[in-house]
Amino acid sequence: MRAQGNAELIGTSAAIIDLTQEIERIARSDAKVLITGESGVGKELVATAIHKRSPRASRQMVTVNCAGLPETLLESELFGHVKGSFTGAYRDKIGKLELADGGSIFLDEIGEMTLRMQGLLLRFMETGELQKVGTDRISTRVNVRVIAATNRNLRDMITAGSFREDLFYRLNVIHLKVPALRERREDIPPLIEHFLAQFTRHNGHVAKALAPDTMRLLCEYSWPGNVRELENVIERLVVTGRNEAIVPEELPMEVRMHSNVSLRPKRARRRTVADDLYKRLIEERESFWAAVYPLYMEREITRGNVRDVVRKGLEEARGNYKIVARMFNMEQRDYKRFLNFLRKHDCQVPFKEYRQ
Repeated sequence: MRAQGNAELIGTSAAIIDLTQEIERIARSDAKVLITGESGVGKELVATAIHKRSPRASRQMVTVNCAGLPETLLESELFGHVKGSFTGAYRDKIGKLELADGGSIFLDEIGEMTLRMQGLLLRFMETGELQKVGTDRISTRVNVRVIAATNRNLRDMITAGSFREDLFYRLNVIHLKVPALRERREDIPPLIEHFLAQFTRHNGHVAKALAPDTMRLLCEYSWPGNVRELENVIERLVVTGRNEAIVPEELPMEVRMHSNVSLRPKRARRRTVADDLYKRLIEERESFWAAVYPLYMEREITRGNVRDVVRKGLEEARGNYKIVARMFNMEQRDYKRFLNFLRKHDCQVPFKEYRQ
């Protein structure tokens, strides 16, 4: 069974069949949905599938990346603003919640929202009322279905005081968990077939298929970036392939290196995105600016993933950020740039608890 038109839901595994059936079941309701899962598993496609199968399908689904904007701009993006409300507000602007009236709004990376913004969102969900930035009165009332997604553990964030418990229960009416690709390896071959067809259609590239050993290595790889990473790898292989059948030597180094590592037993701790990034930094001697920074800036990994990598470094360096910078293969002059990046993107981890 395959979820038609949703590439990242393609597969024959029991997990994907169950998820597809659950989407069909809940789409007709108007309940709020919380979608969880690692980065790259296809949470936005799940949200799109829910919206397209719902009675709201004739209206649009508006997407907002809650991690992509600072708090003040996120408030304006969601609720809109009036002319002159802040520097650069040269005209009135309709917010995304108002644009989604009658349809759905998809709040991606909801776990990155500040507590103040969480409070504003909670009030909107309770009343449907919009108050634009720069006004002291309610502007309008809208009817929007809220679908949210995160790769973070919101219950842990509640315990840490960084996520509102009342908002969590408002969002968590229906909870869908999208499984990681390594947990449904039988879906890798049909996904590869889909992406091969997609990238070789009408483009004249030489590469059209995979050699058997290439397929085996791709199926054994852990895919820390999940389906998004698989899609990127297949596109790269098609574009750069010199033969019709792609051979193992053409695979990225991390995929080829993984072939020497046997698959872990099910009870072993699953490798995380941070584990794989940390390995690239420490064992493969890649620079932070080459292994982590571009993935974050291109939204391939999240703020939480960067924090986890930094946390691992601090544990090894006993809380010393200068040592972490050296461990992450940075030049001495890059130390301040590294700290500024962490502060700017709220990725800095308190060092005191790692001091011994």
